[in-house]
Amino acid sequence: MNYFKQILRFAKPYKQYAILNIIANVFYALFGTLSMISLFPMLKVLFNDTKALNTKPIWNGISDLKTYAEQYLNYFVTQKRNEGTDDVLVFMVILIVSIFLLKNLFGYLAMFFITYLRNGVLKDIRNELYHKTMALPIAYYSEKRKGDTMSRIATDVLEIQHSFLSILELIVREPLMIIFTIASMFLISAKLTLFVFIFIPVSGFFISLIGKSLKRKSGKVQKEQGIFLSIVEETLSGLKIIKGFNAEKIFGHKFETSTNRFYKFSNSLLNRQNLAGPTSEFLGITVIATLLWYGGQMVLKDKSLDAGLFLVYMGLAYNILTPAKAISKASYKIKKGNAAAERVLEILNTESPLKDKTNAITKSSFKDNLLISNVSFKYEDTYVLNNFSIKLNKGKTLALVGQSGSGKSTIANLVTRFYDINKGSITIDGQDIRALSKHSLRNLIGLVTQDSILFNDSIKNNMLLGQKNATDTDIIEALKVANAWEFVKELPNGIDTNIGDSGNKLSGGQKQRLSIARAVLKNPPIMVLDEATSALDTESERLVQDALENMMKNRTSIVIAHRLSTIQNADHIIVMQKGEIVEQGKHEHLLGLKGVYNSLVKMQSINTPTE
Repeated sequence: MNYFKQILRFAKPYKQYAILNIIANVFYALFGTLSMISLFPMLKVLFNDTKALNTKPIWNGISDLKTYAEQYLNYFVTQKRNEGTDDVLVFMVILIVSIFLLKNLFGYLAMFFITYLRNGVLKDIRNELYHKTMALPIAYYSEKRKGDTMSRIATDVLEIQHSFLSILELIVREPLMIIFTIASMFLISAKLTLFVFIFIPVSGFFISLIGKSLKRKSGKVQKEQGIFLSIVEETLSGLKIIKGFNAEKIFGHKFETSTNRFYKFSNSLLNRQNLAGPTSEFLGITVIATLLWYGGQMVLKDKSLDAGLFLVYMGLAYNILTPAKAISKASYKIKKGNAAAERVLEILNTESPLKDKTNAITKSSFKDNLLISNVSFKYEDTYVLNNFSIKLNKGKTLALVGQSGSGKSTIANLVTRFYDINKGSITIDGQDIRALSKHSLRNLIGLVTQDSILFNDSIKNNMLLGQKNATDTDIIEALKVANAWEFVKELPNGIDTNIGDSGNKLSGGQKQRLSIARAVLKNPPIMVLDEATSALDTESERLVQDALENMMKNRTSIVIAHRLSTIQNADHIIVMQKGEIVEQGKHEHLLGLKGVYNSLVKMQSINTPTE
């Protein structure tokens, strides 16, 4: 119920639909009960069992309702016959049809209103889950499967709608139907109704036994679904490698193993769930059969119950079965929905360690310097940066070089605050970046990564991520700076050309130049280039390098370089090993040291200036 309460908060914006649904359900339950009771006068007329009564009965209060109703029926039929008409039967038929019509009309209205509530809640949960997915830090997903997150947004949220939100339909309608029906049964025969209530706790006990393991079994099903969706996502992402290494059988086996587990878990869950309906119905029919025996005694032997009323009573008793069955199914759905809600709320209730402070500063400009002071950082247990310090003045270019794993990209992750430092501080113009809002910090920074991350959309819309209000002219100018306009203008629809999933319709060099153009369009005061040319061929590298140099003019830049030819003109070069600075200075100075940097240059066969 704790999960149910948390999900219910999403229903608050749609409370007007809930109120209208309750009103409609009240009338549905009322006319649903009357539809059964209306059969009694019909039976009396059919069997000619109405006693002649010429005096209109007197109302003596609710305690005498049963006698008054029966006498008024006799009086009504007597009056019609005295008038010489035989329209009583026609009137009764019209009455019954009208009541059933009203019952179904209000039933439809109840469903009509609840539809807006259910779908609205579904929409809002998905939206909040998606926004929370983006708000959580990158570190959160280092151990999570993408497919599992996708499964929570798609399948688990849908399961919540089918389980928890379907209860909203039952929470008023079915209990009201039962209450109205039982009240009518008490009016007909209190003795017989009390006899029925002896069997209800017994039925409830058997039903509860079935539902206990559903949450656990449902959790296994949903978890396994996340696993095979992850395999699909990995397969599509790495299809070239899978085909290139003839690994189709390996991934096919992995996927089939997961779907076989899903098959077993699903069978176990559905078999347990499917047992609910037959069990409820069997227990209900057992109660009906017992009623037939006990009520039959009252009609035939004791003569304490009218035969027509007994038939109506049996109809009312059977009328309870449908809502009772629906409520029992709802209890199973709660068990199943609990597992889905737990997985969804796990994300929604996760607090981001990178959350903005309540009094976060909005910084709109970069005036002086970026200072990294005694920073230490670890992703898990081992520090990848140790007491790292550097000062970068405005308009200067800082280059970071070193072997893979030396901590270069970690600097980029910390400056952009994708991760928070463990020790030390990073300041911009003397203000700690942890005191700034993430939005304003990242507005100051442009990012070009080794992997050109583009989206399945047009070139224009990919560019507008840099500046959403940019004009076509602004976009074209940025493309020219990045040496990208030369190929974009040749495309069928120019900047409106769709570049496919991850930009796969373009070459690696073209994608990278678009990434640079996007950063140029953003026009930030600080640029972070994380190995932006390492995956390119020589021709593409030359074009991209020219684009980078155009972009970095009069701009503060942090360049993480694998190819040292790209950073020879940097104002300051830092050579890193195992998270620490081992050498620093300009290109010529570092060559003169004949140390680590010189070794890296020689390995890459760069033509060094003669001494």
